[in-house]
Amino acid sequence: MTEAATAAAHTPQYVVGVDYGTLSGRALVVRVSDGAELGSAVHDYAHAVVTDHVPVDGGASLPPEWALQVPQDYRDVLRHAVPAAVAAAGIDPADVIGIATDFTACTVLPTSAEGVPLCEVPGWEQRPHAWVKLWRHHAAQGQADRINALAAERGESWLARYGGLISSEWEFAKALQVLEEDPEVYAATARWVEAADWIVWQLCGAYVRNACTAGYKGIRQDGAYPSRDFLAALNPSFASFVDDKLDHQIGELGSVAGTLTAEAAAWTGLREGIAVAVGNVDAHVTAPAAQATAPGQMVAIMGTSTCHVMSSDVLREVPGMCGVVDGGIVAGLYGYEAGQSGVGDIFGWFTRTAVPADYAAEAERRGLSVHELLTERASAQAVAEHGLVALDWHSGNRSMLVDHELSGLVVGQTLATRPEDTYRALLESTAFGTRVILEAFRDAGVPVTELVIAGGLAKNRLLMQIYADVTRMPLSVIGSAQGPALGSAIHAAVAAGAYPDVATAAGRMGRVERAAYVPDEADAAAYDPLFEEYVRLHDHFGRRGNDVMRRLKALRRKAIAAKSHPAEPVPTTGQEASAGGEAA
Repeated sequence: MTEAATAAAHTPQYVVGVDYGTLSGRALVVRVSDGAELGSAVHDYAHAVVTDHVPVDGGASLPPEWALQVPQDYRDVLRHAVPAAVAAAGIDPADVIGIATDFTACTVLPTSAEGVPLCEVPGWEQRPHAWVKLWRHHAAQGQADRINALAAERGESWLARYGGLISSEWEFAKALQVLEEDPEVYAATARWVEAADWIVWQLCGAYVRNACTAGYKGIRQDGAYPSRDFLAALNPSFASFVDDKLDHQIGELGSVAGTLTAEAAAWTGLREGIAVAVGNVDAHVTAPAAQATAPGQMVAIMGTSTCHVMSSDVLREVPGMCGVVDGGIVAGLYGYEAGQSGVGDIFGWFTRTAVPADYAAEAERRGLSVHELLTERASAQAVAEHGLVALDWHSGNRSMLVDHELSGLVVGQTLATRPEDTYRALLESTAFGTRVILEAFRDAGVPVTELVIAGGLAKNRLLMQIYADVTRMPLSVIGSAQGPALGSAIHAAVAAGAYPDVATAAGRMGRVERAAYVPDEADAAAYDPLFEEYVRLHDHFGRRGNDVMRRLKALRRKAIAAKSHPAEPVPTTGQEASAGGEAA
């Protein structure tokens, strides 16, 4: 072997994982041989989450439950975070052999045939439906309700693979909303694209639809989507949606979508021609980073929301789950998904809107965040001391009810209730929601043998102990603060040929601390009666015992619409405005 060849053989190789979250994108440089994280950088989206007005001068107001984003913000992550992460790592960019990305889902956008977002095409920028719809966009609940009702009526075989309910967050409900509220935007849409696939398209110039989002968010089961006949029954103009706008080449997870283009190389500072992996979802890509690729290992990725993912060697129907997809996490196993629409978002909302000034002043004086101050005070309480129980539905319910018309609730407040009481009750409510999910999987014959926590909320020790006590399970914790980005880096290494498959790469590059938190039996027993109260409220308000939450949302929509357009007749829900729709 020549001296040059010997040197090349011992040159370290690196990969870049890019995690696209709700408010920012993070790039992480990882060493291929052992998963060492060498440098990272974060770029905040300039426009964050757009909920008030279309993000252009004079943009129209947005109705309630809308959540849009700006595609240029995603490109800017490549321009800023990737070069900054490489610089922080102190490596030669020439030694990077691959790049992979993950994305929140279902985040979806209409594009031209060439992949240009419709909102960037002159003449369409003022149209709300031409923009990216973030996963948090819940304004298609009426369309989702109709999809569910029709699928149940017709006995569609794919419905059980999604726990019996399709979410308003997903591709079909959002596309049907576009058709029925702005047919011109729908007609101009050549491709209805997951953002996870659009950013890969930007990197390598090729559109490849990843198997994960196609299965979980796009109702693709056993190689097929819902039929033309089914879609036509929803709306005759929707019959060709799959054929005309959705169906495309499927890329398996960990495979190569293409190679880095010259333009993308200039954005990122990486070499043209390196491997670009097929896109993935932020939650699902985290499982390999936590070394949780075996059957029964459930990963809860806890951030603004929580997504629960797990592989299994059995195929079962779990009522209310988000979906089960063959190879949805790793090849050769069924990947299951469930989730909670609001977790960290709920805690953040409370600290912003319900904490008195003297708490904020004390936190500032002591150099703490408001979260840290409330956690400190709540930690001193015994279980049930606050006398409260809450429902964690401030952003609707993803699992097991799949209903974004639901809303948050706190029961038991008195004039003696303090902010830390309500804060702890909200923490506990999310743990109760996770226990509902675990029990649903167990009862359906898909037992959870290990609960692994990933995401930013894992650093809250009180929250973690509450989860261990409520679920009566030891909690393992991912050994990385950047689980999705590390998971993407693992997929980049596989796509570049450094490992034969994702499970093998995870064994070398992933990391986890097993049983970092164990249940306290006394506290676990004290939580059982609180959980029983949670379940009673859950079933009463969530299983149509009392539709007050839906009615209040309808009244809110009516009031807002009347205030904006006082001379126009106003429907009470989003469904009456949909062609062929019925009231909830």
